Amino acid sequence: MEQAAKSYKRARKLAKWTPYLFISPWIVGILLFTVGPLVFSLIMSFFNWPVTSKPKFIGFDNYSKMFTDDPQFYKSLWITLKFAIFYVPLSLGISLILALLITQHVKGVKIFRTIFYLPAVVSGVAVSIIWGWIFNTKYGILNYALSLLGIEGPKWLVDPNSAIISIVIASAWGVGTMMLIFYTNIKGISPDLYESAAIDGAGPFRQFWSITLPLITPTLFFNLITSTISALQQLTLVLLLTNGGPLKSTYFYGLFVYNNAFKHHKLGYASANAWFMFIIILLLTALIFRSSSVWVFYENEVKSNKPARGGKGK
Repeated sequence: MEQAAKSYKRARKLAKWTPYLFISPWIVGILLFTVGPLVFSLIMSFFNWPVTSKPKFIGFDNYSKMFTDDPQFYKSLWITLKFAIFYVPLSLGISLILALLITQHVKGVKIFRTIFYLPAVVSGVAVSIIWGWIFNTKYGILNYALSLLGIEGPKWLVDPNSAIISIVIASAWGVGTMMLIFYTNIKGISPDLYESAAIDGAGPFRQFWSITLPLITPTLFFNLITSTISALQQLTLVLLLTNGGPLKSTYFYGLFVYNNAFKHHKLGYASANAWFMFIIILLLTALIFRSSSVWVFYENEVKSNKPARGGKGK
């Protein structure tokens, strides 16, 4: 009897640890390839860490230099924020419009779903090559199409005034993932709501504003966070399309960190740069989360009706 009790306890203990054994590869992976490098980069940010010689502890000098002795830091940060201001609303708008289009019951809609999603699975190198051809001043298809309308196209990637707009357009081309997320949320809305609204005389625009938009705000909230983070970390297209030019008009913060680390071999300084951007992303994400209580609606959420100031609640 005592032996059976011990076997039962051993089996219970093993059953308790079994789930952790299954997820252990993920735990090991995130510790080795995410948490480990993150902590190590924080340590590096307090060192003068050249590639070819021994690191030297310098405390907060990298951060001090970043704020007081590197004008390119502020320029790159401003360029990145300006890009995010244009890119985030544009990508959200395009992905939502495409999601609404592919929810329509028309012939061949599945083909369009595939076409709209394809750019999301194309590698960044291929995307940069495609848009490099499109934006080419001499033989680019975009300027050729404008010339047919009698419009002289801009020098997209070689003019400082239009280069960042070109990056915004090329980046907004790959919104297929956000489109699918919107699509699955819209398809999950009960058709009964639209039928009831139509019976009450609501048109398509009113149905979208009063039914669709409030019910997809959780998805809009998620896509807003991911697109903001993506915009602040933009690197691939800039590196391959303009390499920060012309006249450093597209010298994004990601390229600034990349060049400090792998071109100028200042690994400690680049780590400090990266950690500052991490803090910026953290603060912006926290701000978006804080604002979500005002505009994000959850179906199972019931908000209390607060009495007006000076009045009495019922």
